Order: sequence, then structure tokens, then C-alpha cells
Amino acid sequence: MILYPAIDILDGHAVRLVQGDFEQRTQYAADPLAAARAWRAAGAQRLHVVDLDGARAGAPVNLEHVARIAADTGLPVQLGGGLRSSAAIEDALAAGARRIVLGTAAFADEALLEHAVAAHGDAVVVSVDVRGGMVSTAGWTQTGTLAALDAVRALVAKGVRRFVYTDVDRDGMLGGLDLAAIASVADAVEGELLYSGGIGSLEDLAALVALRHPRLAGVIAGKALYEGRFTVADATEALCS
Repeated sequence: MILYPAIDILDGHAVRLVQGDFEQRTQYAADPLAAARAWRAAGAQRLHVVDLDGARAGAPVNLEHVARIAADTGLPVQLGGGLRSSAAIEDALAAGARRIVLGTAAFADEALLEHAVAAHGDAVVVSVDVRGGMVSTAGWTQTGTLAALDAVRALVAKGVRRFVYTDVDRDGMLGGLDLAAIASVADAVEGELLYSGGIGSLEDLAALVALRHPRLAGVIAGKALYEGRFTVADATEALCS
């Protein structure tokens, strides 16, 4: 499995939220590029960047930062947050994102999802963000009645092959994983799944590896890395064991 250090951008800074709450933020770098450089220096091979301002606004806000990160580090960047139109997707790719992560748009705009998959194929990732087992959208501010497994199955039927699954209730809490839920979602995927939410220790990473699930391809880690619970090198080693 591959480690994706997370860089969440809010008000121009690299931050982490608690359970998606914009009022519970911790700033870890004044400049997101500084965070990206630190992860590259630590051995990161890819980055997961979220435009939190864009997620809240419904359109990208921080593409300038994304362009700086992609150009300076040379690392493949996957970008989410506010990508809810074809123009926004094209702008994200033009800024240097290798993959674009669709959240709200994947559930609210079937035509956009179909066009994105047709035009960009495996560069399209859909983020299935879940609170209480139900899909949460609009920057994690709205939770409906669509169950995670139903969402994944419907998206697979529409040609989606790359997914991020985030347990929002655990995000930023460092409190461990619901391994049964992760395995169930991975079972429904046809392609690859990245997991995010609640990772707080190397033991959590080892537990994911122990699932030995062929479609569980990577892990997104944020707060645990920023707080020094483990290093990029240690996490990479654990995920390759």
C-alpha cells in the first residue's frame, strides 16, 4: 500500500480539522508548500491535497497553492475540494494535479461524473465520505440517507474505478479504525481504494495491511504525521510489510 500524506488548505494555510468541523482546526504550516516540501524530504512519493476553502465554496479557491506544490516538489498530487464543474476539473489538472477527487459532484451531477470518467479515466477518484454509515457531501456539512456500500456499488456501475473512503466520524481523532467497514467497502470496489480517517499509530497501518485486501491500495494520513505519531519512513515500511 502507498502512503499519501495529506495537506488540507484553509485560508491559505496547511491545517487539519476534527471530524470535518471547520471551527476545530489546527494549523501546522503557514504555507502549504512548506508542508509539501517537508513530506517530500521525509520520503513521501505522493500527496493528497484538499482545498477546504473550495469544498466550502463549491469551486476551487487554492489552485495557486496546488500549482506551487506540484511544480516545486515534482510529486504526483491528487486534489479534491470544490471540483463541481468541468471547468474546475480542467483548471485543477492544468494546475498540476495528476488525479482529481470528486465528492459532492459525483453524487449530485451524474452528467458531470460521466463526462469526467469518459474524459479522464483513471485520473478520476471519487471520495465516499461517511458519517454514521451515510454519505456526507458539501465539504462534509450535509449528510443524507445514501449508505456507503450503496454509493460505491452505484459508482462502480457508472465506471468509477478509484475511490477514497473517509470515515468522517473518526477523521482527526487518532482513535483507530473500523476494519470491518473498511473491508466491506473494499469488497464493493472494482479497482482501488484509499482509506482515510482515525489512523493514529503504526499498529493501525499494520491492521490495514493485515486485511490483505487486493483492492486496498493506499492510506491517507494527516494528523498522525503532523503530530509525530509516526514518520513517513516508518509508515512506508509498515505498509510494505
